[in-house]
Amino acid sequence: MSQQSEQGISSDRTERPDGTEQTARRGGVVWALVITSVAGFMAALDNLVVTTALPSIRKDLGGALDDLEWTVSAYTLTFAVLLMFGAALGDRFGRRRLFLAGLTVFTGASAAAAMAPGIDSLIAARAVQGVGAAIMMPLTLTLLTAAVPAAKRGMAYGIWGAVNGLAVASGPLIGGSLTEHVSWHWIFWLNVPLGLALLPLARLRLAESHGTGAPLDIPGTLLASGGLFGIVYGLVRGPADGWTSSLVLTGLVAGAALLAGFVIHGIRAKNPMLPMRLFRSRAFAGINAASLLMFLGMFGSIFLLSQYMQGVLGYSPTEAGLRMLPWTGMPMLVAPIAGILSDRIGGRPVVAAGLFFQAAGLGYMASVVTVDASYAVQLPGLILSGIGMALFFAPAANLVMSSVLPQEQGIASGANNALREVGGALGIAVMSSIFSAQGGYDSAQNFVDGLQPALVVGAAVVALAGIAALVIPARRRAAETAADAEPGASTPAPALETVSH
Repeated sequence: MSQQSEQGISSDRTERPDGTEQTARRGGVVWALVITSVAGFMAALDNLVVTTALPSIRKDLGGALDDLEWTVSAYTLTFAVLLMFGAALGDRFGRRRLFLAGLTVFTGASAAAAMAPGIDSLIAARAVQGVGAAIMMPLTLTLLTAAVPAAKRGMAYGIWGAVNGLAVASGPLIGGSLTEHVSWHWIFWLNVPLGLALLPLARLRLAESHGTGAPLDIPGTLLASGGLFGIVYGLVRGPADGWTSSLVLTGLVAGAALLAGFVIHGIRAKNPMLPMRLFRSRAFAGINAASLLMFLGMFGSIFLLSQYMQGVLGYSPTEAGLRMLPWTGMPMLVAPIAGILSDRIGGRPVVAAGLFFQAAGLGYMASVVTVDASYAVQLPGLILSGIGMALFFAPAANLVMSSVLPQEQGIASGANNALREVGGALGIAVMSSIFSAQGGYDSAQNFVDGLQPALVVGAAVVALAGIAALVIPARRRAAETAADAEPGASTPAPALETVSH
């Protein structure tokens, strides 16, 4: 293998499966970590940056509760249903190339959202943002995994998780501060300079790589997209249109049927987007079930609590964002430690403990929210939830990537991110439906009447996530569980990837 220096970037040759060689450019671990973490920050930020701006958006552009749900869900839904497809596109056509394409779409859609003249155009721009994020986000973890030696991945995932935690932490605060002191439009303008700065850096500093080159699964993508859209549409429209209305019932029934078709397709198809055999691994099945349930409980709770702090307790958007920091900001502090702990004792106990902490925090919040609850009374629940979220993020990423064979890590990353976003979209829809059934915006007491049962459900769902995490085998069986996903494979073998300029 030869190496030469070229503008500070080394290059070497990697043998392809067909025996040919191609020059590989390596931008270094640090550059890979910086670029993928900032891109992940942008995508994660836009999940929650809107939450503290919702009352101002509602006042400025109009819209009912279901319109507010769609300003969040339009992003999370397109993000969720196209994540695995985005990962497959990267594996087939080049991960760096598709990462750049996704980043370009995301940056342009952010500008469109900032200039949206009405609620419908804002929802449309948010949906396009989700498309860009779906292409970009799963490739951040795949590109990072390829650049970092295996022995250091726990720490790298910890830093990556901390930056994503920073996005979760700063989302409500940044959204609240910009909304209060400038305009809600600037929560979207913020992405534009970041995206424009990342594009040349990614082109120059990231190495190109490819996966197995399997054909794209168009039928699987259509089945998953249609199924998830139908279910989320039914859940969002149910409270407004009635659960027995024809459109709501059609969405729920057709969505469930399409998702069942997606599962059957994943079992029978030769090259499915999500091979269902991966779920034969207890590690893969457990961490993905935990991820979906955790995001369902967390996103729905933050969506409602950020409005509670402003609409009921009377805090400004900035004040609401600051008061959410003990919850949303904790990953920034604890996630790197959680990543190191997962390297030493295994990810299962860290993730399970985090989920039970989060469930306890939400349960506590449900017991103390009133029309005049003091911040001191709420603080223990926020801290408990924050510690729980922090303990979940980095070890979860490590568990996902170690639960499958190296050549399937792109699929695993896309699947896990997709299920997280599905959980977020379902969480907002489910908990808003519970909120609407029990309360509403008519008065402060009416809001609290809807919020309390929604938080109880959120706590129960996250506790179920903790139980799912306990299904994950102990670390000493990691190699065995990864091999379970591949019949006939005894231990994970190194991935054979092509790498090029």
